[in-house]
Amino acid sequence: MQNQKEMLSKLKFSSLLDLALFIPSNYDDTTLSDSLIIGEQITVLAHVESIKSLGNKLQINLFLPKFKRFVTATLFKVTPYHFATFAVGNELFIQGKLTLFGSYLQLSQPKKITTIDKIIPKYKTTLRNSEILQIIESLISYESLKNEGLNEVEIQTILMLHFPKNLNDIFLNKTYKSDITKTLKIIEAYNHFKKLKGKRVDFPPSMILTHDTNSFVASLPFRLTDEQLSVIDEIKLDLSNPLKAAKRVVIGDVGSGKTIIILASAVMALPHKSILMAPTSLLALQLYEEAMKFLPKSMSVALVMQGKNIGDYKEADFIIGTHALLYKDDLPQIDLVMVDEQHRFGTNQRNMLSHLASRKDKKAHILQFSATPIPRTQAMMDSALVDVSLITKTPFIKDISTHIISKEDFSPLLSHIKDEISKKHQVLIVYPLVEESEQIPYQSIEEARGFWEKNFENVYITHGKDKEKDEVLLSFREKGNILLATTVVEVGISLPRLTVVVIVGAERLGLATLHQLRGRVGRLGLKSHCYLYTHNRQNERLMKFANTTSGFDIARLDLEFRNSGDIIDGTMQSGQKFKWLDMANDEEIIKKVMMRVENRLI
Repeated sequence: MQNQKEMLSKLKFSSLLDLALFIPSNYDDTTLSDSLIIGEQITVLAHVESIKSLGNKLQINLFLPKFKRFVTATLFKVTPYHFATFAVGNELFIQGKLTLFGSYLQLSQPKKITTIDKIIPKYKTTLRNSEILQIIESLISYESLKNEGLNEVEIQTILMLHFPKNLNDIFLNKTYKSDITKTLKIIEAYNHFKKLKGKRVDFPPSMILTHDTNSFVASLPFRLTDEQLSVIDEIKLDLSNPLKAAKRVVIGDVGSGKTIIILASAVMALPHKSILMAPTSLLALQLYEEAMKFLPKSMSVALVMQGKNIGDYKEADFIIGTHALLYKDDLPQIDLVMVDEQHRFGTNQRNMLSHLASRKDKKAHILQFSATPIPRTQAMMDSALVDVSLITKTPFIKDISTHIISKEDFSPLLSHIKDEISKKHQVLIVYPLVEESEQIPYQSIEEARGFWEKNFENVYITHGKDKEKDEVLLSFREKGNILLATTVVEVGISLPRLTVVVIVGAERLGLATLHQLRGRVGRLGLKSHCYLYTHNRQNERLMKFANTTSGFDIARLDLEFRNSGDIIDGTMQSGQKFKWLDMANDEEIIKKVMMRVENRLI
């Protein structure tokens, strides 16, 4: 007899609950019918009275003893098997859909059945149904489900679905009853948390970090939001924990003030050293400028980029750099590792940085930061692997209007652009491609640049393959009026004078990308505008996006449209899809299950 692991492996399942949640796709109900209902499938004992062969058809006259009624059955594409099965005088159990033709009862394509008064589950799998039935019967039982941590209601629901006695207990109007669907959602969430809990591995910290941040926060020329202060407190608890090194992801919308949290964390690390890795030279330089502006003057800061260093990184308290840091074999001992825009680094790159800072069985604290908001439900689902902090508000209210426009709106758009430039404001126009393509019905940068360069001064151009893009963006920030770019500016330099963004072919981009691009404008509270240029003004996604400003609500919308999955853990970015859970809307279920697993497994 195969063991449990082998049987689950056959179905590509890793846990017993995976198998429990592998619900039958349908059921063969061979319970003998108590009545004859037109339009329904019936199972009856029938006596073959006569047959008539009509070419490739066989017309059969049947008598149903229980109901004392005659019914006509028609078979198509008949074979010798059918003639033998439905020979005159035979008595057999048959199943088929009952219809009415005039005043005559008819069965279309009835089939002979050998097992009666039984409900047989049918599973969608490459295995034979009899084989999976055998596996289910071997592994799914009251005791095995109880051992997995399911409660009485959950156990009975699973047993009822796999070993049904009456389909009326399961279905209402041919759909699952609502209590069954809710229970399956709970079990699916529980299975997910249980698996992730088993994957999390914690290590003792290389150093407990407890430096006070009160004087740093008090020295800032602005007041931190309650959410910023709350996240700083969460990080304080992480860094002072003697049992496990921090593993936290801080997720905040564009402009929510994550940089100050990064700087506060570097202060907490004193007198020990901290490091921050950013995905681009531009971001690293920008973070360095912010650090020099706000950190205590007594704190030394170094910048490490390919071909350019500022300060002595071997002696600095806080090192900021790009992936060039990964290739420094003489980094000092680091006790706090931070990664900005963590989703733009591969899992291996993040692990390399962590490895550089670890010492034997002790690990540096790790904080990751992301400007890609996720729904609260997503954060809770991923919190089994890492601790998650959400910053849902910005320090000031952005005043951005979003407009869906088409070709006929180009003239008023042009007037608005000229008006903004006259106020010393800047304009970003995002094109889908650098060069012309027959596949995409929108202009590229190369096709459009002539118009903008002819009609406006100080037009700058950059894109993903532009080796000088960092220099172009820095120059544009100081002197430019209009920037033509691809989505390379989705995450990048802060442009405080930017008040207009035009996104060409907006329906081609994901909602998260649209939100990142819209977040480029209005960074200092200036009245700003986002124009979504499209050939389809009735696009549902764009209309909903235009009416939604919160990045976390955008992420929820994105889930509804594309049913995405895990974001935080780099190894799972391909998308963990759930069959029953609605990641956009089942917040209460996920919250309760998360608390249940925490209490059970910690």
